[in-house]
Amino acid sequence: MSLNEKAFALSTGLVWGGGLFGLSLLNLVFPGYGSSIINGLGSVYIGYNPTLLGGVIGFIWGFVDMAICGYIIAWIYNKLEKKL
Repeated sequence: MSLNEKAFALSTGLVWGGGLFGLSLLNLVFPGYGSSIINGLGSVYIGYNPTLLGGVIGFIWGFVDMAICGYIIAWIYNKLEKKL
């Protein structure tokens, strides 16, 4: 069974980007929640911080990053599936 690379990329991008955005929102509602994770990821995703704008920036970075990774994972899976 092959994976649709584009669908897999879109779904993984939405999940990771949405998770980053949701973590920022949780930090706004519950100050301090996930701060160390947000600060750590902020060193990778420039502009990601525990604000509403930072959450949007994190969503964009996370979506693009994980969509690319998801596409590569699905492509590798499909190549390996054909050989096995």
